Amino acid sequence: MRRPGSPTLATRHSVSASLADIRRQAVADLAAAGIPSAEVDAELLIGHVLGLSRGQVQAKVVMGVDIDEQNVAAITTTVSRRAAREPLQHITGRAPFRSLELAVGPGVFVPRPETELVVQYAIDALNASAVPSPVGVDLGSGSGAIALAMATEVPRARIFAAENSPEAFPWTRRNFDESGATNAVLEFVDLAHAFPDLDGTVDVVISNPPYIPAAAVPRDPEVRLFDPPHALYGGEDGLDAVHAVSKTGLRLLHAGGVLVIEHGEEQAAAIGGLLRADGWSAISTHPDLLGRDRATTALR
Repeated sequence: MRRPGSPTLATRHSVSASLADIRRQAVADLAAAGIPSAEVDAELLIGHVLGLSRGQVQAKVVMGVDIDEQNVAAITTTVSRRAAREPLQHITGRAPFRSLELAVGPGVFVPRPETELVVQYAIDALNASAVPSPVGVDLGSGSGAIALAMATEVPRARIFAAENSPEAFPWTRRNFDESGATNAVLEFVDLAHAFPDLDGTVDVVISNPPYIPAAAVPRDPEVRLFDPPHALYGGEDGLDAVHAVSKTGLRLLHAGGVLVIEHGEEQAAAIGGLLRADGWSAISTHPDLLGRDRATTALR
């Protein structure tokens, strides 16, 4: 914790200053606020203000570049917002996801790095399909990260995405439009009623549904205070939306089609039992890079 009266970026620099000093103080302010990735976040915030990549920021620090008072003030503001635990992606307005850069902000769930691994199971299944234009469906698309990753990385596929949040949908629509993916279709529809015209024809159904139990409170302030509740909480046991995904997947997929569900690390057994009771086969749980159960796949 910062000692009372210790200087911050806001109090220390009111005129032009060296970028090295600005970076050093930004890192200190973010670390004092409990940000575990203080150096990375500081450089990304500085780069956001200056229109530079993180590597360019690092290069200019080494070169001893100075920045003017206006940019000092702008960096001070962004660092203060991040120190208050506002998500980095809300401040920059962008979130990287695999090869994509997505628009995000209040009302939409910020895509996480672990989901980049989960979507690979769907991409692999689409690539393995023998049909000329395999079909993938993303249930509860949020920012559109999963659907657009499938659409852009498997261009021969046809991808359909369902999102029903009035707050999230404008972000989904924007990202679909910005992606230029002509093989991706977005609809404003509840996942339980999505795409009846596709019943029995889909190769892959994937979802990162809300799965946090209603009584559980996320530890991270960025999640607890800024992620939309509709994208987090899945009823008393966290599995309300998972039940709906299972039912919809059974309706949409053809025989042998693949279901992919992202979930919390302690939910694998419950989700496996749920899917088994619904009639799915070849149910498998997959860990993330930290060895935590992160996804479950099954066959129709």
